[in-house]
Amino acid sequence: MGLPLLLPLLLLLLLLLLLLPPASLQGDHWAQPKALFHFGMNQQKQLSAPEGGSIRIPFSFDYSQDSGSVSNVKISWRWKHFHGDFIYKTTPRLIHKNFKNRLLLNWEEDMKNGSLQISNLRREDEGSYFCQVEMITEKYGEQKWQSIQGTELTITHAAKTATPGPTTSASTAATTAADLWDLEGKRSSGSWLLNKEAVVRLALPSAVLKIAILGLMVFLRWKRSKGLQTKARTPARGSFQNLEEKYENIGNKE
Repeated sequence: MGLPLLLPLLLLLLLLLLLLPPASLQGDHWAQPKALFHFGMNQQKQLSAPEGGSIRIPFSFDYSQDSGSVSNVKISWRWKHFHGDFIYKTTPRLIHKNFKNRLLLNWEEDMKNGSLQISNLRREDEGSYFCQVEMITEKYGEQKWQSIQGTELTITHAAKTATPGPTTSASTAATTAADLWDLEGKRSSGSWLLNKEAVVRLALPSAVLKIAILGLMVFLRWKRSKGLQTKARTPARGSFQNLEEKYENIGNKE
């Protein structure tokens, strides 16, 4: 089979593999699509509080109603950026050394909302805070997800007339989280699923698509080069024919 026929067939095969659901590639027959775990995490975009005061960073989360019984719910908080250091964990118990005796989690295991309270605020506490939830569900097994944008905390200079106590900024931004597509292909409210299975599902179609695009580029480049070679031969053949006719005319004149 020639190259012009082989490349289109290869591209068609790769595109078909891209369209197949991952579950159908795991057995000898067409399997039913696996149920997806729906999740969400909401945090306020921005908060501010005076140096020396305290702040509560609220959070709320939700998950699929058909998850069945839920156990071992854990709340964790990261600092600075999405993959930053953990400053707080419920299990195993952890409090970052920079926040020793200054953190309090207002949350209980049967609740879907709460807040992280930071007392005696310092200038170096300024930055972004990301809430992470982990649980074991009866239907979907272990699941873990985290806010993407987090909450950006700004520390202001303390006013001389200010009295100590919990404060929150009146200039808090809207709580609507940025829209995004999570790894399972469903829309989420500012959170990202962290389990390994979801990462594999995203990586496989992406790799197949890249291979298909690369194959198409190779085919188009080959076809273009062949066309240029054909055009190059055509003028040369015509010039040779004109030269023969010229010599014949000279012979006839003599």
